[in-house]
Amino acid sequence: MAARALMVQGTGSDVGKSLLVAGLARAFTRRGLVVRPFKPQNMSNNAAVTADGGEIGRAQALQARAAGVAPSVHMNPVLLKPQGASGAQVVVQGRVHATATAAAYQGLKRDLLGFVLDSYGRLAAEADLVLVEGAGSASEVNLRAADIANMGFARAAGVPVVLVGDIDRGGVIASLVGTRAVIDPADAALICGFVVNRFRGDPALFAAGMDTIARRTGWAALGLVPHFPDAARLPAEDALALNAPPPPKPGAGVKVAVPILPHVSNFDDLDPLDAEPLVEVRRLRPHDTLPLDTDMVLLLGSKATIADLAALRSEGLHHDILAFARRGGRVTGLCGGYQMLGETVADPEGIEGEPRIARGLGLLRVHTVLSAEKRLLEVAGTALGAPFHGYEMHMGVTAGPDAQRPFATLPDGRAEGAVSPCGRIAGTYVHGLFASDALRGAWLAALGGVGVQAAYESGIEDILDRLAAHLEAHLDLDRLLTLAR
Repeated sequence: MAARALMVQGTGSDVGKSLLVAGLARAFTRRGLVVRPFKPQNMSNNAAVTADGGEIGRAQALQARAAGVAPSVHMNPVLLKPQGASGAQVVVQGRVHATATAAAYQGLKRDLLGFVLDSYGRLAAEADLVLVEGAGSASEVNLRAADIANMGFARAAGVPVVLVGDIDRGGVIASLVGTRAVIDPADAALICGFVVNRFRGDPALFAAGMDTIARRTGWAALGLVPHFPDAARLPAEDALALNAPPPPKPGAGVKVAVPILPHVSNFDDLDPLDAEPLVEVRRLRPHDTLPLDTDMVLLLGSKATIADLAALRSEGLHHDILAFARRGGRVTGLCGGYQMLGETVADPEGIEGEPRIARGLGLLRVHTVLSAEKRLLEVAGTALGAPFHGYEMHMGVTAGPDAQRPFATLPDGRAEGAVSPCGRIAGTYVHGLFASDALRGAWLAALGGVGVQAAYESGIEDILDRLAAHLEAHLDLDRLLTLAR
């Protein structure tokens, strides 16, 4: 018997589609169904590595976790990763397929639909229910002709759609009714109902609003979902999440400064630190100055290392970092941040634009050469005397004298990363380090902290369970399952 399927589309980006799918995946899995998440096309530099050595959007990895299964490249067959002047890297079924500008990508999309439908078919063959997430807005009629992410996929696969609007940003009635007004009637016929997300206050006050939307669109009102505060503690995929930093922690004993550069990637490396009640993560834009009471500077990954190095210098933040290091401060670089800490970053093949060599911060005696070959794998090992699990996702090789003092040791005996002679500057290609409680505790102890206060991984599981219960209370899951086909 073919799997049922239901697609969650939105009136815009960041309306909560990803977390609704994650919560529904956990809820239906708890009911005994075999659930698979699926997103035809995604755009994000926050990606996850799959067991078979591919990559998918971070949201689909979280949704797979919610469904109790390992992530697969088929859960997100097309992933776009913006990388500066050269456009975006197009990842198809987990592997780099091409690099294309936005305009050129429109011409590629028709060829990619076959890969999308192939991946969808593979998931449908092993599941009772496939929960599909759309991308951006369902009303992008200017892109409809070659669409594979929203209605183009829904029409091709015959999947019914639930449309989600976000009342927290305002204008939810206009956004839902406006979507009905601009989309093609055949697309509108695929929408079986709507959900209003992130409501705050007395639901009775919006009953007339739900009735108005239903009357003006002809779609069924499927639920008013109250704001779920702990959603902010789940790994985010959209860089928009970085614009809403966590609240200050007056009692924090460790203060970590993190420059947020234009091409930042894998920023969910910050989530376990944000979860610590005694750690304050301060997100700095390039024009900001480094706070005087900083304990550690952490440089995150980048999809365009050379461009982000230029951004770091353009407003002078590199001066603050170098002065901080000279005063005995600690600096850690992850992946692209590791590359920035070195003496040079060479791009002989023009991976990030014109071939060139850029000067790094010079805090580590290493040199990086970028290349087209991408390293994607899950890793485990030991660093700072503690075990960790993580993953590598990078293009390029880094070597030099400081790499003779590795940051980590992997089970195969491979030395990984680099540490300065003074021990205060370190770089590693491993993402996901801080999700390991033992490693995070050792890292914080080196900063004079009191160790971990949060069990990160079990905390994520608890939030997913509570999110599922939240949706069970405010959506009719039996009706949603009936609407799926």
